[in-house]
Amino acid sequence: MNIQGKTALVTGASRGIGREIALELARRGVKRLLLLARNHQRLAEVAIEIEAMGVEVVTLALDLTQSVEVNISLAQAWRDYGPIHLLVNCAGVAHQAPFLQSQLPQVQEEINVNLIGMYTVTRLIARRMVTQREGRIVNVSSLMGKVAAPTMATYSATKFAILGFTQALRGELAAYNIRVMALLPSLTDTDMVREFQWFRWVVPMTPKKVAQALVAKLHKESPEILVGWQSYLAVWCNRIAPMLLERILLMAAP
Repeated sequence: MNIQGKTALVTGASRGIGREIALELARRGVKRLLLLARNHQRLAEVAIEIEAMGVEVVTLALDLTQSVEVNISLAQAWRDYGPIHLLVNCAGVAHQAPFLQSQLPQVQEEINVNLIGMYTVTRLIARRMVTQREGRIVNVSSLMGKVAAPTMATYSATKFAILGFTQALRGELAAYNIRVMALLPSLTDTDMVREFQWFRWVVPMTPKKVAQALVAKLHKESPEILVGWQSYLAVWCNRIAPMLLERILLMAAP
């Protein structure tokens, strides 16, 4: 996909990977960016950076768990600012805990944001992309959507689900010239995970590297984008020797 002169919507754009994706899209020549996140002040700060590059920015301070508000705001944004050509579903939350110590409210938050929120946005945007018969949807999963690890059971469950959702949409929407792909970064150094107990031997990558990998491969037809050598190693090990990988993960877990 050539993003020159296009309009993109990025969720979770106020921090971490979402913020860097928005900045990278601006650097690569996108015409207009719609930035969605809960924190209005952080969104405004990102918008200032992007507007300095000469890119038009629209900020949408929304909570993805509030589906009615999200639908109304996105429908108005499409009407006021024109068609959206690229949707990047990056908003997400993560909680780390041994399963027997996990709390239902945290599990519900992960499901509501990571899955229901993504569904809400994608359903509205995809329907409108169908009418224009053009679009690209990127769903940000994780390496933990391929390889689950101790202390991250429910987060990993949502990321596995995102891959299934992405695969199903890819088949359904292909006839309308809408391409659907998944981005799978490994551990990324963002404020969301800095209070976690990190896994041994895992070298975190930067959000900027993840964003660059995505934008660089947008023009390709790859259904999934793995980021970093650790991701490729883990996926191949899971295919060839899954029991060995499970033992390694258990040894590495905090």
